[in-house]
Amino acid sequence: MVVDTFEALKAAGREVPSPARTATPTLLLAGATGALGNELLNRMAGSQRHARLLLLAKEPITDGLRGVESLQVPAVPIAQWPLCAADVALVSFDPPRLFHDRERALWTPAPSDLPELARWLKACGVKTIAVVQPHAQGRMPEALKRGLAGLDEHAVVALGFERVLLVRSAQKPAAERFGNPAERLAAWMLSIFRYMVPSSEQPVRASKVAAFVERALQSAPTGVHVASPDVVWRASQGGLDEVVDNWLHGAPTG
Repeated sequence: MVVDTFEALKAAGREVPSPARTATPTLLLAGATGALGNELLNRMAGSQRHARLLLLAKEPITDGLRGVESLQVPAVPIAQWPLCAADVALVSFDPPRLFHDRERALWTPAPSDLPELARWLKACGVKTIAVVQPHAQGRMPEALKRGLAGLDEHAVVALGFERVLLVRSAQKPAAERFGNPAERLAAWMLSIFRYMVPSSEQPVRASKVAAFVERALQSAPTGVHVASPDVVWRASQGGLDEVVDNWLHGAPTG
């Protein structure tokens, strides 16, 4: 077969699309702060499963990760934000660590922002939304751990996203401050009850929660999926893929 040299050189000079640019959608991350938000950012950026990763920011920042861009939002109500284009959204409520300059510049939602933020994301074209919803240990009724908890989550589901992932992760207790020795003594006497919380209700390391969310985003079918704290904890103990897949498809996880 005769090969045309000119055609061969022209073909060699054509740009070959990279997998990251052609095969994956845009992911928007709201709340890339705190230990959990940082782990989620590193996981999503490192996996290279998304062509673009947008971080919501309230101040200009320099993006140091490949494929990661900041999207500065104005200091006005969320409903007044200009729209952007995104396919998948990931929401985390971990507050920023003040000694991290980058985190101070990022926009972090409060739990009360969830309904309004979800409406904005839906208007941006988001089809899949994943929310990492922290909760206080041992204070959530069993039924709510596996279902929708409160009107805010019902409002998100009612928006009609193709996939909704609600990941309930046990929250590490905040450091307590005492005004006098009597308060300190009372807190010490009550601290024994912390040991009565089952191991499956204990906080899971941020890296393990991020791995859980990443896997869930990869394989979740259409619908609403709520991961209770014990599912997240069980996945952190080993067999992540199996636990997540069983949870998503209704198989026993224990």
